[in-house]
This record gives sequence, structure tokens and C-alpha cells, in this order.
Amino acid sequence: MKRITVFCGSSMGASSTYKEAAIQLGKELVKQEITLVYGGASVGLMGTVADTVLQAGGQAIGVIPQMLEEREISNLELTELHIVDSMHSRKAKMADLADGFIALPGGAGTLEEFAEIFTWAQLGVHQKPIGLLNANHFFDPLIAFLDHMYTEKFMQERHRHLALVDEDPAKLIEKFHSYKPPAIKTYMNEDQI
Repeated sequence: MKRITVFCGSSMGASSTYKEAAIQLGKELVKQEITLVYGGASVGLMGTVADTVLQAGGQAIGVIPQMLEEREISNLELTELHIVDSMHSRKAKMADLADGFIALPGGAGTLEEFAEIFTWAQLGVHQKPIGLLNANHFFDPLIAFLDHMYTEKFMQERHRHLALVDEDPAKLIEKFHSYKPPAIKTYMNEDQI
């Protein structure tokens, strides 16, 4: 595992636990000599994880669309900064650069990034591990919703646990090292799901 893309909020959130999780993840990435790939901003949890990585002597690659470069205040201290033309290009570039993906707490953008990368894994577009760093149990409702999708037969059993979950960054990354991707999504009759 050489590079992990981190999806997270451009805000700090309501709890200091979220900032602490971003700091711990940044430290763990450096400890394991994993390069951070993220949305390129200097604000919120995005800025916190990147600053932590850089201050600890690690590598951080940012990918930010032109339209957000000034709004999210791109981090000019990064190892690399890619300025792209759209949100779609941003996600594609971050996916191409990554060996795995971790979502920290965030808003609709973080949810959308996670959902797309999760869907790509179901369809076999990539076979990289996906993790939820469940700081302060932030992702519990999402995990319950994934269970609900499975129960209601909108998700196959093999994909229910595509997202690896842990509250500890080291344990989450450890799960990445033993990750085995499931077979890609197939279309079957409802009674075969």
C-alpha cells in the first residue's frame, strides 16, 4: 500500500473527535510510509490530515478543481498539487492515484465520493480496499443503511462488507493489507440475491 486517498470534510465538524481522528490518520499514514492523496484543501479535516502528514515528514498529494481552488484555499505546501477542470476529474484523478480509500467524517461531498468509489468496487472498476474511519460513531447510520440495502435486496451479500470499518486508523489500514475483493456485481433474480 503506497498511496491512500482520504475523503473528508472541508469543515471541522461539531466534535473535536473528528479533528483528532484526522490527526491520528495522518500520523499513521506517515508511520506506514503511505502517501496521502486528498482533495487539496487547507481547511477543515482536509487541511488537518494534510498538515499532519507534512509536519511528520510524509508525502501529500492534493487534487482540487479550478472552481474550488480559491474557495477551499488550496494547500500550497503539498508534495504535489493537481488542479483539474471539474469535480468528476478530481474524483477520477484521486482514484487513479490511490491503492485504497478511507472516508473520514464529512458532508454530502464526502458521502458522494464514498458512494461512487463503493459502486465502482461493486462493478469491478477497481479492486482496492475502502474504509470508513468511524470516529465518534459518525458512520453508524451509513452502516445501518448499507445493512438496510442488503435486507431489502438492493445489495448482494458479497458487497455488504465492501467497506471496512474501524475507529482506529492503524487497525483500519491493517485490514487493508489482508483485503480480498469480492466478485463483481451480477444481475440475478431477486431470490438469488
